[in-house]
Amino acid sequence: MAKDLPPHLQDLREEIEGYARGFGLDFFDVVFEVLSYDEINMVAAYGGFPNRYPHWRFGMEYEQLAKGYEYGLSKIYEMVINNNPTYAYLLEANADVDQKLVMAHVFGHGDFFKNNFMFQHTHRKMMDEMANHATRVRRHIDRLGVEEVEGFIDRCLSLENLIDYHSPFIQRKPKTREELPAEEPQVRGLKADREYMRGFINPKEYLEAEQKKLDDEKQRQKRFPEHPERDVLLFLLDHAPLERWEHDVLSLMRDEAYYFAPQGQTKIMNEGWASFWHSTIMTQKALRDSEIIDYADHHSGTLGTRPGVLNPYKLGIELYRDIEDRWNKGRFGKEYDECDDLKTRRAWDRKLGLGRQKLFEVRRHYNDVTFIDEFLTAEFAMEQKLFTYGWSEKRNQWEILEREFRKVKDKLLHQLTNFGQPIIEVVDGNFENRGELLLAHRHDGTDLKLDHARETLQNLASLWRRPVNVVTRIDGKGVILSFDGREHSERKVDL
Repeated sequence: MAKDLPPHLQDLREEIEGYARGFGLDFFDVVFEVLSYDEINMVAAYGGFPNRYPHWRFGMEYEQLAKGYEYGLSKIYEMVINNNPTYAYLLEANADVDQKLVMAHVFGHGDFFKNNFMFQHTHRKMMDEMANHATRVRRHIDRLGVEEVEGFIDRCLSLENLIDYHSPFIQRKPKTREELPAEEPQVRGLKADREYMRGFINPKEYLEAEQKKLDDEKQRQKRFPEHPERDVLLFLLDHAPLERWEHDVLSLMRDEAYYFAPQGQTKIMNEGWASFWHSTIMTQKALRDSEIIDYADHHSGTLGTRPGVLNPYKLGIELYRDIEDRWNKGRFGKEYDECDDLKTRRAWDRKLGLGRQKLFEVRRHYNDVTFIDEFLTAEFAMEQKLFTYGWSEKRNQWEILEREFRKVKDKLLHQLTNFGQPIIEVVDGNFENRGELLLAHRHDGTDLKLDHARETLQNLASLWRRPVNVVTRIDGKGVILSFDGREHSERKVDL
């Protein structure tokens, strides 16, 4: 338990933690720290970690957060860090009802971090590891200067999404069986009927030339990498001609990218779970009569929606509530799915009472993509008034494009898959036998943004030290975009 909490906050913490564990939440010990608004803005600017490597973007984040608070545009209610123990921050100016709400929300996050499968491979001592990263970067800055190190960090940050988000759970490279070495192909030369004629028909120079052709063809056919490599950063670490300090910085950037990845892959589930439990704990256990209005005001602020903007808190909590209701009433399975009578479906209630059990099962085994794919139903979409929107060239304004369930769901899943970012793989580290890097864009119907693609090629080329290319589709036609270190070019290819 936290030692620095004031006595009345310590009492509230023990009360809320008791309720949370009573509902079945399971989390690491939570260390709460009380900060002023300026301190909490500083910690938030560093992503919740008090010790991070120095970089200009953290100062920019702090300025934005500080101005937002001073102008009344935004306010940080909670921050919680996936760690063991879990760290969370309370704003000292908050009223007690807000502190209880935040504590309940934090315990929900803590349970999710500990139990959801996406976090099982994350570093549980990342608070210490971040401080270690900061020390390593500062040593490089002391030796090389701020500008050189920060410039390299800028390039690394622009590439941090080029990792394999599913690599902790999938073995993409097939395991090779231990076998006897394959017999190397040998040139046997032309057939000679007489042994004494062999040297005349197949002179040594001829056999050596033929063997060289065979070796060259074998080398040409050998792929590098042998299989497409989706973890581009790992490929660069293994094969790019980086200096030792560059290799060190890129490796820690990659480590941090993998640490934060599950949070992006479970944003809807995680925030929905925490919101579900702070709502449950507050309304069923912790809320006093005098606190109802303040709680309702702040809770509605968290779950408020704006047209055309997806609120992960709102979507997550409503979907959990829908799952609990469906499994309590038995609105699942073959019999229910095949029922086409609307009146019967609306009155359907088998009184199974399996809702809470199902929620904990979902919390453990799903991420945002599988969560939405499995549990977002047509009835739910209609009830929540979900739609897609876009820019109308005809009317010169943003407007609703689709309300049809399948298109709405597909659009949402497309935004969540790989964070809506293009999937890029390394397919050749010796493209056209010139030591160039060739990447491939796994086209899913959405073209690359050319300005982003060109900037990414520039940053990759600065690490690869050779020209970099990416093959993609633009308007349905195959194109290779290239950067040779000085200028960009493109050429058409058949795909």
